[in-house]
Amino acid sequence: MADEQSSVFEAGQTGLVIGVPEAEPAVRGWRERLNHSAWAEVPAHVTVLYPFLDESLVDEGVCAALAELFGRHSAFDLRFARCGRFPGVLYLVPEPDGPVRRLTEAVVGRWPEAQPYGGKYGEAVPHLTIVQKQEEEVLDEIEAGVADHLPVSCRVSAVHLMVYDGVKWQERATFALLPASE
Repeated sequence: MADEQSSVFEAGQTGLVIGVPEAEPAVRGWRERLNHSAWAEVPAHVTVLYPFLDESLVDEGVCAALAELFGRHSAFDLRFARCGRFPGVLYLVPEPDGPVRRLTEAVVGRWPEAQPYGGKYGEAVPHLTIVQKQEEEVLDEIEAGVADHLPVSCRVSAVHLMVYDGVKWQERATFALLPASE
């Protein structure tokens, strides 16, 4: 969940994420070796919004508003069939990414002070970070290894509020999406 240029988390930071346990077999080994969020016990995920509000501001009212906001969005499927890159970063590309973007837009629309990655990068690009701060040759090697495990698919039915306690990230709440009609 940390922005791709920083490995420093601060106690009290929060983030909203979509867990993707289905991706763990493809990415776990690399994440455990080379991804700071994995070291802080964040599982494979796609970030909806990081940072969100400071933990001190996340009360019952904020949680109720999040539950109502996410409850207006239908569950959806994601497929990860290829990798993408930012400078020094290798990630899985979620497709389609529109539903993730709409969740981010909805949260930012309600809490405009909470911009994706603090507003550092402009438009937020949905992704599942595998590794960060690596040379291109290392990214090439990892991408070749990950490709053997793709595609990965998952059903997104909830968004999780994660809180950093100074040592690790912990789930504080889960917000269900509207069940999609089959």
